[in-house]
Amino acid sequence: MNKKNHDQKHLTLSDRIYIEQEILQGSTFRSIANVLHKDPSTISKEIRLHATVARASMYKSPRCKLCKHFDTCAMTAHCRMFTCNNNCWNCNFNHYAMECKDYDPFRCPKLSKPPYVCNNCETRFKCHECKRYYYAAKAQEVYKRTLSDSREGINLTPEELQELNDLISPLVLKGQPLSHIFAVHADEIPVCRRTLYNYFDKKVFKARNIDLPRRVRYKKRKKRYTPREKNYQQTYRNKRTYIDFERFMTAHPDVDVVEMDTVKGTRDSGKCLLTLLFRSCSFMIVILLPNCTQRSVINAINNLCDTIGIKTFKKYFPVILTDNGSEFKNPWAIEQNEAGTHRTYVFYCDPYVSNQKARLEKNHEYIRYIIPKGRSMYKYTQEDISLMASHINSTARDSLNGVCPFDLAELLLDKKIPLLTGQHKVSPDHVVLKPVLIEHRDR
Repeated sequence: MNKKNHDQKHLTLSDRIYIEQEILQGSTFRSIANVLHKDPSTISKEIRLHATVARASMYKSPRCKLCKHFDTCAMTAHCRMFTCNNNCWNCNFNHYAMECKDYDPFRCPKLSKPPYVCNNCETRFKCHECKRYYYAAKAQEVYKRTLSDSREGINLTPEELQELNDLISPLVLKGQPLSHIFAVHADEIPVCRRTLYNYFDKKVFKARNIDLPRRVRYKKRKKRYTPREKNYQQTYRNKRTYIDFERFMTAHPDVDVVEMDTVKGTRDSGKCLLTLLFRSCSFMIVILLPNCTQRSVINAINNLCDTIGIKTFKKYFPVILTDNGSEFKNPWAIEQNEAGTHRTYVFYCDPYVSNQKARLEKNHEYIRYIIPKGRSMYKYTQEDISLMASHINSTARDSLNGVCPFDLAELLLDKKIPLLTGQHKVSPDHVVLKPVLIEHRDR
C-alpha cells in the first residue's frame, strides 16, 4: 500500500478504543486500518505489543489441568507421599506438577494467528488456559510509559558525554552562565539548553547545579499585599518624574538613555559602587565610591566628564534615569558641571518601581556573582572594579541575541569610553564571574 495515504502519527486513545470494539465484532485488521488510515501491520503490532496476559488462577485451574497431556496422563504418586491420581491436591497446587518431565503447558493455537487475543473467542469462559486480552485503556498506559521512558537517560555515548563535560564544566566553574556558553560554543554542544539543564539535574557533569548562578540560589519572592504610600511632593522631582521622562523620550526618540544606580556592600557606611548602563548596548561603567553620599556621586560624575570630555559626555549621556536614593537627590549638580555648563538631563523612576530601569537591575546580578551581597568593599580598588566590569561586559547575553555588551559598544559608543574607564574585552572562554576574580589579587 502507498504510505502517503497513511497517517504517520501515533495511535491515540480514541484509536485504541475503536480497535478494541472492532476486535469484539470480529473485524479484520485491514478494515480497522482503513478506517484509522493506518497500515494493517500497525494494527497487528499494536495488538501483539500491548495485549494483557490474564494468567489462569492456580485454585481455579490446577497446574496439571494446564498440561496438554492431562486427559491421557497416567502419572500417580509423583509426590511420593500419597497413592493418588492426577487429581491429587498435593500435585496440582504445589510444585510437583512443574517437576514432571512430561509436563507441557497447553498453548491455544488461536493466539498464534489474528487477532492474537481472546476478546472475541466464544470459548474464553470455559477455557482454563492463560488468556490474552486487548484493553484500550491499559494499552494507552503502556504506550505513555514507553514514550516517557524512551526520552529519559543520556542520549550520548560515554565518549561524547566526557567531551561535553570537558567543555562545559570548566566554564561553569568560572561562573559563566549557560547563555554565555551557548552563545560562544553553540556549534560544539550537541544538545539544546533544556537538555543540558536535565544533565545537570542528573549530576553527569563535574559541575553541579550549585555552580550555576541562577539555578538554586533564588528564594521565592514575597508578594506585597498593601501598597506603599508614594510621596511625589519633593522638590528634586519637579519636572523630573517618570511621566516627564516618557514625555521627553516621545519628543526625542533618538536620544540614548543611561540608567544609574548604586550597589552597596554592607549596610554600614563604606565603599560602594556607582553603576551607569547604556540602554542601547547594555554596556556598564562601574565606579568605586568612597561612600554612598551625594558628594561622592557628584565627584564621580565630574571626574568621568573630565576624563572623556564634555563634548563626548553630552553626546553619550544625554539622559540619565535613576532611582530616588538619597545620593541622587541633587540633580542640579549632576546636570551641570562645576563651570555651570549643562551636560545632561536627570529623571527619576517612581518610588518602589525598580523595573522602570530593569536593564541595570538585571546587570547587578553579575556584580553579585563576584561581590556577594553583604560583603564589604573596603579592600577593593578601582583597578579591581574595572577588571570585574570587563568580565561582566564580555559576557554574552540572550537579550542581545548572543553577543556581549563590548561587541555592541564598539559599534554604538565612542571607542575611548571603555579604554578611559579602565575596561578591556576578555576572551569568551576566560570570562570569570566568581569572587576569585578579584579576591586572589595581591593587595
